[in-house]
Amino acid sequence: MSRALGQRYEALAERLLVGLGYEVLERNFTCRGGELDLVCREGEVLVFVEVRGRRDQGRGAPEETVSWHKQRRVLHAAGVYLGARQGLWRGQPEPVCRFDVIGIDRDGARLYRDAFRETSD
Repeated sequence: MSRALGQRYEALAERLLVGLGYEVLERNFTCRGGELDLVCREGEVLVFVEVRGRRDQGRGAPEETVSWHKQRRVLHAAGVYLGARQGLWRGQPEPVCRFDVIGIDRDGARLYRDAFRETSD
C-alpha cells in the first residue's frame, strides 16, 4: 500500500473516531520496533488505534491482517509511548489503555473496540 493511500485511510479513521467522541492525541507515533497509527482518548481511556485498509476483499477483510506479530509491535510501541509520556500522568494514576482496530475497504469503515483482548471460545 502506498504512503498516500495509508494517509487517506488514517484520515478517514480519524474522522470516524472524532465523530464517535474520541479525542486524537497523536498521529503516527514511531519508535524502534513499532508504530502507532493513532493515539486517542475516549473518556478516561487511552486508546491505541491500528488502521488497516484494503482496496478489495479478495484476500480477506483488512482487520484480519492484524496478526499476533503486528499486535506485539503495537504493544511494544504503546509501552514506549507510555514511557515517553509518563510526565503527562504525574500525580495521577496511569491511564487505562485499550487497543482498537479500524478496518477500511470499499464497504466502509468498521471499528473494533478492544480488539486485542483474548477470547476464550
